[in-house]
Parts: sequence; structure tokens; C-alpha cells
Amino acid sequence: MTATATQTAAMAASAVNRLGGAFLECPRTLRRARELGLTGWACYVAGRGGALGDVRPDTVAAALGLIAPDAVRDGWDAARRALSPREVAAHMLAECCRWGTEHLDDVPRVDRLVELTEKAVLAADGSGLPLFAAWRAMPVPGDGPGARAAVALHLLREHRAGALLLGVRACGLSPVQALVAGPEGEAAAVAFGWQPPYPPVAPLLRRRAWADAVADRVGGQAVQRFTPAERGELVTLLKDTARTVFPRRS
Repeated sequence: MTATATQTAAMAASAVNRLGGAFLECPRTLRRARELGLTGWACYVAGRGGALGDVRPDTVAAALGLIAPDAVRDGWDAARRALSPREVAAHMLAECCRWGTEHLDDVPRVDRLVELTEKAVLAADGSGLPLFAAWRAMPVPGDGPGARAAVALHLLREHRAGALLLGVRACGLSPVQALVAGPEGEAAAVAFGWQPPYPPVAPLLRRRAWADAVADRVGGQAVQRFTPAERGELVTLLKDTARTVFPRRS
């Protein structure tokens, strides 16, 4: 069966999320954060939100969407005491390229992965997705295939994150409800700064599935003009790359 654009986004989501965010969890990235005077949390918040520039914490919280506002404020203010948010984002983009060079340069068919992911990034509509649009506007410091692939995957991850946030709001879920009803459950709520008690999950599952369906539909827009063969190839490349990079987790 030929996958639609929406189905393609759904099938690609897991690999995009894992590959696009891997550099943020990399020990070398966290070591670089410490060298810059940043905690891991400040690096995460300003590393993602810093593409927006030196804006107010509540603006960053609105763009990130699912993170508790107080946790965003703590990370943002801590980062600003060391560097400007835009500088943090630039450093994290450099780390993304470094991670890509180390982990993706030698994966099979990386050049084709670059071609298809960059095509999707360029085709994606940034309306209502401020973090994705801000990251897409940043100059890329690396030009090797692994670096380019890593940046494109990070951009697709931000596109997916923004699309999910649109879905969460459309179906009436609060951020903490969306997190506990998601694949990581209460662990995601804890990681994103929300305090217990947490709401019961069962009544939320249908609306969370709706939110994911909205994210698939919005994400599918990026591959709407792909041929059926290109959509299938993209999904296969993403899954194969994820298995290569994370052999123990696949």
C-alpha cells in the first residue's frame, strides 16, 4: 500500500524524534555546556529556545509549550547569566553538526538522507511553528553530509514538536495532561518540570491520540509533494539510520 503524506509523518515520527534530539543528550554536548557555564537544563531550554533571540521567558515557555513555565524561566534566566540565548543556540547548532559528523557521516546512503530531509525541511510551512521557523533561519556552520543530516533531522523534530503542540491545544489537553498520556507517561511530566499529583491517564488517551493525529497531518504537509516512492524511501532511510545509530534501542 502506498503511504499518504499523513501516514508518512506518522511512520517517521519515532526515528525523527530520536535522531533529531540525540545531540542534546550527547555527553560531549553536556560537557560543552559546562564549559560555557551552563547547567544541562539551562542548555536544553536556551539551546532550543535561543533561536528566538533574547525574548522574555514567558515567550519561550509559550513556544516550547509542554514545559512548565517556572522550569522554563529557571533555565532561561540561568542561561542568560552566562551567555545570550542566541549564543547558546549557536553553540548547540555547532554541537548538532559535530554530533552529525561523528555519528552520521558513515551511515549508509547518508547523501540521500540529506537530500530527502532537506527537501522536507524546505517544503514545510512554518506558520504557527515559531521554533521551527526560527531554527530554519539560523545559518548552518557545518557542510559535511553528517552535519547537514543532523541539522535537517533537528529541524524536522522541531517541526513535529510544534505540530504536536498545535494538536494538544486543538483537542483541549493541558500540557501536563498531554505528557502523562503520551508514550513516556509521568516520567515526561517530571522531566518537563510539572509537579504531582498527575491526572489519571485513561480519560485522556483518546484526546492524546487525536493530538498525535493532528501532528501527523501537519507534519505530513512537509512531504505532500514527495512522490510515493520518495515517501517510502524517506521512512526506510530514517528507520535504518536509527537502527544504525542506536543498535541497542531499536
